[in-house]
Amino acid sequence: MTAGVAALWSHRNSLRILVRRDLAVKYQQSVLGYFWSLIEPLGMGAIYWFVFGVLYSRDTGRHLGEAAGSYPLFLITGIFAWMWTSSALSEATNALTGQSRLITTMNVPRQVFPIGRVTGRFAEYAAGLPILIAIAVIYAVHGRIHPGWSLLSLPLAVTVQAVLLTGLALLLSAWNVLMRDVERLMRLIIRVLFYATPIIYPLSLVRESGLPGWLKVVYELNPLVGIFQLHHAIWYPDEFPDARLLATTIVGSLLVLAAGWWSFRRLEPAVLKEL
Repeated sequence: MTAGVAALWSHRNSLRILVRRDLAVKYQQSVLGYFWSLIEPLGMGAIYWFVFGVLYSRDTGRHLGEAAGSYPLFLITGIFAWMWTSSALSEATNALTGQSRLITTMNVPRQVFPIGRVTGRFAEYAAGLPILIAIAVIYAVHGRIHPGWSLLSLPLAVTVQAVLLTGLALLLSAWNVLMRDVERLMRLIIRVLFYATPIIYPLSLVRESGLPGWLKVVYELNPLVGIFQLHHAIWYPDEFPDARLLATTIVGSLLVLAAGWWSFRRLEPAVLKEL
């Protein structure tokens, strides 16, 4: 794995070119271009705010605590991070099948292609950060949030999320070449993960629910739970994951990266033969 990372680093310019190409192709015939990476999460945020912040405001407010007065910011923070997750997983799954000609002709580590999809979607997430910060400033001026040291949660959340998504991208892209059902299965899993992760609701709602104890433990084994807690903790320090959840998230993400890298290397000969 160390040698693979070194080879990947030596071809970082190829990765940069692939990311720029993917972004250019994605938006070349779009009038609004990169603004679509902002419009979609903002639109989703508006819908969920109307449902849970207006129609069910009493039920929502009981569990949000500090975030009750700035629920739109809570939503947008989670949805922006989720768009990076869902887009990266969707596009990384077919990163090899959709670029077979490049893969068989370019002399670069094949990991570049799925990792390029994760990096490209991170660029879209980064483009939305100024909007997120502007909304946070408005709430901070009105005293609805009090960010401080918790702002350091952002680089930690991004780093852990990048590790997890890279491992999943390597794993899914290789298996999808050999079993095309993986792409269809991921569409369902991504929908389930959206509601099985504290994105539009706080983690306390799950912990205080009447679910069986073992199910709550299984729920928190999902590394995305701790990752989205870190994202929410940027503005709401009380949402910062406890030591057990944070350790589970970091260790789980590293294990997924190791499993993804190992599987990709083991399956690479079969993948190239199939392509």
